[in-house]
Amino acid sequence: MSGDDNQGYDGYARAGLDRTGQAEAFDAIGDRYDDAFPHKDGQLTAGDWLASALPPGSRVLDLGCGTGLPTARRLSEAGHEVVGVDISPGILKLARDNVPGAEFHLADIAELRDGRLGSFDGIAAFFTLLMLPRPEIPHALRMLHGMLRPEGLLALGMVEADVNDFSIPFLGNTIRVSGYLRDELRRVVRDAGFDVVGEDSHAYAPASTDVPPEIQLFLNLRRA
Repeated sequence: MSGDDNQGYDGYARAGLDRTGQAEAFDAIGDRYDDAFPHKDGQLTAGDWLASALPPGSRVLDLGCGTGLPTARRLSEAGHEVVGVDISPGILKLARDNVPGAEFHLADIAELRDGRLGSFDGIAAFFTLLMLPRPEIPHALRMLHGMLRPEGLLALGMVEADVNDFSIPFLGNTIRVSGYLRDELRRVVRDAGFDVVGEDSHAYAPASTDVPPEIQLFLNLRRA
């Protein structure tokens, strides 16, 4: 990880990161998450791009891995060395059961800035960065840039929304989310040092009635 990538996040982290309630909400949701979000066509397509574009046996980080389904499992089944990270102990227990061949760590994204997990050929971050306050997202992207090896790939999933740390009901709990409109998201990832090599969007209506419909954006990115 370069000094510039690390220094920016350190400066932000010293201001204090508030994750109050985020991990607890996902602990409470548990395996209901996969039932509430049964159709993941966009995530499957983006994850399959990452799995097929990387050389066999690549080291891949699944950031905000959730239950390990579908991304960590499909990456593992494709023959890659998968490392999953999440802030929810309950969700991670499910992930370890679902993908026994992968390695999982309990950590906040900001805790990865010390390089403890090493470098990666690819990273999947599906609906993980939207859990951060918007000012933190560019720091997180630069950190991920620093964790990738040269020409490394990032599969990024976000929800298109012009919001910052906005509270929403989520499966009987409350979580806080942030987002961008797509033109702004393209600018943010480019400013963080990525080239956009592919893009897709999906209208998505979760099975749960308390989670509103959304537009999901998927960017296929390459470390510039």
